Amino acid sequence: MSQTEGKKAFINPIDPDKITENPHSLEYAHHAGSAIIKPEDQGKIKGRAVSAMEHQTDMQLSQLYEQMQLLASQAKKLNERKEISHFIYQAEMRFEPFINHTYHLYQRSNGKFSLSLVGPTQWGKSGQELTFIATVKLLADHTWDILDRNPDFSFSA
Repeated sequence: MSQTEGKKAFINPIDPDKITENPHSLEYAHHAGSAIIKPEDQGKIKGRAVSAMEHQTDMQLSQLYEQMQLLASQAKKLNERKEISHFIYQAEMRFEPFINHTYHLYQRSNGKFSLSLVGPTQWGKSGQELTFIATVKLLADHTWDILDRNPDFSFSA
């Protein structure tokens, strides 16, 4: 009697449909010592990702909107300075204005405008025929910045 005849053939008690040749590719633990594998809720993962994405993009859009408002405000102020500068350059000037110096704009009783070195409180009796319009400063770009103005006067036409 040979050794193979004395031994019975091995029969695996595990159902062949429940085993695999490649256990690393299973979606579940294949023995008691395997790491725990929990299926992820794909909807939950995508929901968190979408929520984070919306929060980040809303924050960035808000920052861009604030920057746009700042730029629009700066453009509006520059345009106002341009309009005021056109107005002042139409006024009578009997001197050459210097950059970063302060001047005073008046309206004479005849309706004409005049730029002066003399402030509204420095005229005395001779300034009675003048209406104070604004105190202005000549900027380096040759536009005028209003430092003080008569609230009853509007530079817009």
